[in-house]
Amino acid sequence: MTAITAGMVKELREKTDAPMMECKKALTEADGDLAKAEEILRVKLGNKASKAAARVTAEGVVGMQIAADGKTGAIVEVNCETDFVAKNDDFLSLTATLARLVMEQNPADVDALSALTIDGQTVETVRAALIGKIGENLSIRRFARIEAKGRLASYVHSGARIGVLVDLVGGDDQLARDLAMHIAASKPKSLDSSGVPAELLDTERRIAIEKARESGKPEAMLEKIAEGTVQKYLKDVTLLGQVFVKAEDGKQTIEQLLKARGASVASFVLYVVGEGIEKKTNDFAAEVAAQAAAAAGR
Repeated sequence: MTAITAGMVKELREKTDAPMMECKKALTEADGDLAKAEEILRVKLGNKASKAAARVTAEGVVGMQIAADGKTGAIVEVNCETDFVAKNDDFLSLTATLARLVMEQNPADVDALSALTIDGQTVETVRAALIGKIGENLSIRRFARIEAKGRLASYVHSGARIGVLVDLVGGDDQLARDLAMHIAASKPKSLDSSGVPAELLDTERRIAIEKARESGKPEAMLEKIAEGTVQKYLKDVTLLGQVFVKAEDGKQTIEQLLKARGASVASFVLYVVGEGIEKKTNDFAAEVAAQAAAAAGR
């Protein structure tokens, strides 16, 4: 059996926000497999065990550029260490310039973007100089470029911490903006079910089966229950399946809205600053000491 270390427990706790002892039990049951332990916690604790994954802790901004004809656009995420620097004019200017370079020159990746030039200096040189000036590390995390099939619309929210580019075919400018705002608010993972990774669906199916089994549901019903859970999950995480945030009846889905307007979404990009990046802020040693003291006082 794999030895469960304090570091393993800490990693699972920071990922799930589950209680420390529950993390240790789950790791023991999973024989040290972190992914399996996370599934076990979700079965036992439900969505409480996955809330940490949605936390946004890294700082920075999302920058965007759209060409005058609305046919080409770019979105870029640039990170820094503090919210203070995320509001710095030089930092914001660099982010806007990077988005323009991506739109105009279409670099293949971050390394290629870093090799492009700004006023005769490479992006990497400019970045390094700005680090020296403001005293914080800065990094270009990711970017995307869209050549539209229809028209591009953008939306930024929460101090440029959330950015959306959407390619709408048909419809009008107001519909395009409404869709971009919806995406920022509802954060779909993909346009439709074809864009959802199979492993995510498999995970949801396994968790649904185990939860149903633990609640005493008959074995013959487990697959049907799991399929219903997966279909609900797809409605929640796909743009076309989501209920439009401005729907007057609270029921109209994005798919129904687009059909009524004779339009379609060719693609979209959603960036949330720091998504998937966790700052290690928990004082694990203090937590262990506190729980030990509490146990000793019983």
